[in-house]
Amino acid sequence: MTPEGVTIRHPDKLYIGGEWVEAKTGKMLEIVNPNSEEVVARVAEAGKDDMDRAVAAARKAFDEGPWPTTPPAERGRMLRELAERLKARSGELAKAWTAQIGGLPGMAGGVVMNGNMTLDAIAELGDSFKWTEQRKGQMVDSIVIAREPVGVVAAIAPWNAPYMIMVSKVAYALVSGSTVVMKPSPETPLEAYIIAEEAEAVGFPAGVVNLVPSDREAADHLVNNPGIDKVSFTGSTVAGKRIAEVCGSRIGRYTLELGGKSAAIIRDDFSTEAAANLLGNTITMLSGQICAMLSRAIVPRHRHDEIAEAIKGVMEGVKIGYSEDAGTQLGPLAMKRQLERVEMYVDEGRKSADLVTGGNRPAHLNKGYFMEPTLFANVDNRSRIAQEEIFGPVLCLIPAEDEEDAIRIANESNYGLHGSVLTNDPEAAYKIGRRIRTGVFAQNGLKMDWGTPFGGFKQSGVGREGGEEGLWPYVETKTVLLDGAPSAL
Repeated sequence: MTPEGVTIRHPDKLYIGGEWVEAKTGKMLEIVNPNSEEVVARVAEAGKDDMDRAVAAARKAFDEGPWPTTPPAERGRMLRELAERLKARSGELAKAWTAQIGGLPGMAGGVVMNGNMTLDAIAELGDSFKWTEQRKGQMVDSIVIAREPVGVVAAIAPWNAPYMIMVSKVAYALVSGSTVVMKPSPETPLEAYIIAEEAEAVGFPAGVVNLVPSDREAADHLVNNPGIDKVSFTGSTVAGKRIAEVCGSRIGRYTLELGGKSAAIIRDDFSTEAAANLLGNTITMLSGQICAMLSRAIVPRHRHDEIAEAIKGVMEGVKIGYSEDAGTQLGPLAMKRQLERVEMYVDEGRKSADLVTGGNRPAHLNKGYFMEPTLFANVDNRSRIAQEEIFGPVLCLIPAEDEEDAIRIANESNYGLHGSVLTNDPEAAYKIGRRIRTGVFAQNGLKMDWGTPFGGFKQSGVGREGGEEGLWPYVETKTVLLDGAPSAL
């Protein structure tokens, strides 16, 4: 069973060791459409034994080859072929995203396109990356620095951008010469099935790519398997801490892209109307379910009330509706537990701040996981709604005395993923950006460039994805000391 317009050849199977196999559990995961609250897909659910099978297959493919010793340029060529095959299924990938989490169709194409562009860029690293380099030694005649694959990679992707994030992890692993076990979110497994199908069609050796959708218990078993050399995880900080703990116990490698509580600082040279439009419309993107979301707005105290009123006007003009309805600007939250989480934080916010607008389920929708865009004003930056990631369409307005105070408030967070300053002065934006403790910072909005490093400071993660820097966590550096220069480099 799959959504209309999405064709999965073996939804009842796992992909392990180059074959589509039955799950040992005999169970299926059910995917619920957040617009209708109806089951729209079922796929096989991997258990602990299935995880061990997948790791064993990936281990065999890595330890016995030939993938790790395949020339990088050839690995890149195969990735480019995979990219072309996935581009041909962009329509299905977009439909899958909308059906699984309620993402708006108008946004779906861009999300898939970003994933395709990322895959193209990573494939090119097969040719452009310095896999080996020769240096003159101080104590020996010649030194070769070699970058070798990290090993067996567990790629664990979240539900909000499942294709873009999973295909990035898979591509970095494969171009490095590593093998990979894909563990998609149980809410969004369909994109990983499409990746596995097209990897099979390209002809990657058996065990190089494996697919095991599961829930949390089996995923934890996967991370604990000593055959996993590296975990690449995108998701919550709570889960990231668990992965770091497990990997740390065996000195396993890991990359973590975790939560955020990103701040947007408004300077006095930026108009109230422009700020309201930017912030009020940003917080509704994917119903606020973006790790880098600008969910804290730090405003000059003397402009606080007028900015709050302007954002209220923007939010109250947002059209809330089913994803497929024409004109919908704010669709549902991805699942029932996410709606309940947002409602809990709204209740918390009512105790410590001023609820300006929103905070309720829309009265005109009698099904689906919907929440009005919500604005809290006069927020204390030390409160829960300002410090904890809500992952919903909830914006906190925090007054600051001056620019120094605004920078202090922006940095007063356990997170450091993204940030912004709303200003017409690029010089000021750069100077402020260098003082904010975040992995990414942008002038005038939630901006990203997937060809550049992305990741966080503090509890927002460890390591980077994107660009050449994203490949470094997937390779080990080896130093070879020689009495003479080798000819085969």
